[in-house]
Amino acid sequence: MVFDDTIIDKRYAVEIEPSKRQYSGNEHGVIQGIGLVNCIYVNYEVGKFWVVDYRIYDPDRDGKTKIDHVTEMLQTLMYHKGLPFQAVLMDTWYATNKLMLYIDRLGKYYYCPLKRNRLVDDTAGEKDYQRIELLSWDKEELKSGKIVKIKKFPQAKKVKLFRVTVSTDRTDFIATNDLSQDST
Repeated sequence: MVFDDTIIDKRYAVEIEPSKRQYSGNEHGVIQGIGLVNCIYVNYEVGKFWVVDYRIYDPDRDGKTKIDHVTEMLQTLMYHKGLPFQAVLMDTWYATNKLMLYIDRLGKYYYCPLKRNRLVDDTAGEKDYQRIELLSWDKEELKSGKIVKIKKFPQAKKVKLFRVTVSTDRTDFIATNDLSQDST
């Protein structure tokens, strides 16, 4: 399952009720639009995908966050639709302790990028938490990832963190609860 959001551009239709000014990653700025949280089912074996659920992001009317919508969609997938899936992929916006731990409790894997300033511990409590971007990585860890504890996760809950060089000026840090994962 892939969770993502998008803004349907409605800059010329300000009278539409769920339309409001919000940030659009595609536009790299704030636009008038309708927020949409998507749930996409991906079957990599056949190379196909389907939108299986979506929610209008309209906190002024329903009081729900994007995290609330993703949680509800996961509950629908698990308990009503019964779609078989193993992993949830999501972007940084959804990489909250609450959602990551919820996916873990469902018995599913997650993969998500973490912000560079997220606090983690790779010393098993010997040192204070530090920003992900300040971690040191040896050659083996760059290849196979490293086990870390995210601040405010339960004491015994660890994740595997990967440092992925996307381009010469961008490095992502991908976290997963699949501790057997051993390659970027």
